[in-house]
Amino acid sequence: MTQPPHDEPIASSQEELREQVEHTRQELGETVEALAAKADVKARAQEKTAEVKEQAAVKAAELKEQAVVKAGEVREQAVVKAGEVKARAAEAAARVQDKIPDPVKDKAAEAGRLWEEKAPQPVREKAAQGARVARENRTLLVAAVGAAVVLGLVCRRRKG
Repeated sequence: MTQPPHDEPIASSQEELREQVEHTRQELGETVEALAAKADVKARAQEKTAEVKEQAAVKAAELKEQAVVKAGEVREQAVVKAGEVKARAAEAAARVQDKIPDPVKDKAAEAGRLWEEKAPQPVREKAAQGARVARENRTLLVAAVGAAVVLGLVCRRRKG
């Protein structure tokens, strides 16, 4: 016969022996289940796949949040820069306006009145549309005029 393990006491009654047998069966069942789970490579691979998918989803959510925050920061910086450029353009336009002599301003106003009286309606509409586009793109227009003036001065120097 087999000897009982050294760490378990010998049963003194049939009832204790039945309890020990039941306990041993239960432990043996749990051990077999654990070994079967370790041997089931497909199930372990599926568990690992699910775990990696979850980690990837969490990382993707973190990266998306970081991208949203960064995009907001970039947008704020662009808005600030656009405001600065607009303010500088307005200052430059005001300086130019201040430097125009009053007689020139008066002549321009008179020319405007004559234009309203003499120009045909379709021409006035096209001119109004052009003026509206120029106002909407004032910075670009000021830059183009500045470039034209510089180009004119350079050409004049080369000729002279």
